[in-house]
Amino acid sequence: MTLLFQTAELRAVEFGRTDLPRLQAFFDANPDYFEAVNGTPVRPDEALQEFDDLPPPSMPYRQRWIIGFEDGAGALVAIAIVLADFIVPTVWHVGLFIVARSLHGQGVAARAYQALEDWMRREGATWLRLGAVVGNARAERFWPKMGYHEVRRRFDMQTGVKTSTVIVFVKPLADGRLVDYLQRMERDRPESGST
Repeated sequence: MTLLFQTAELRAVEFGRTDLPRLQAFFDANPDYFEAVNGTPVRPDEALQEFDDLPPPSMPYRQRWIIGFEDGAGALVAIAIVLADFIVPTVWHVGLFIVARSLHGQGVAARAYQALEDWMRREGATWLRLGAVVGNARAERFWPKMGYHEVRRRFDMQTGVKTSTVIVFVKPLADGRLVDYLQRMERDRPESGST
């Protein structure tokens, strides 16, 4: 595992294929996201599925990380999946962000996310984007608190066994305006027909 960044509270390390058992154990212990978003329990091969789940060739990116956040004792407390230069340069995509349910309500999510955002900014991100499934109430509340703005909704998206509406959230890391972002990222324009 490669250390990516750390704070006084957390270490963020890059996970590889050899870390799949640890990732699976985290998913098994924290099934809420999968139940809310996919409508199913955690699959026995969920970690492998997440590891191998890449965007299609029509959505290029420079690099992808699966990031594990460890506390001072080395326990895994959060997971993130991040794509750099997603579709267009300097736009980074947060594909997954899960904090251990035992830590909900303690501010760990906000602190872990802020450390992640600071790292993405240092690595060259000027815009951040992500999707949140309508009905995942925790995500719908969290991302606006972190400074994200809804730019569009995608309807009839397949998420596991569910058909969902996905909110596309965007956050500028510099003084960019959303209109500037939408000029660069056509697929996120409200009138865009892309899925």
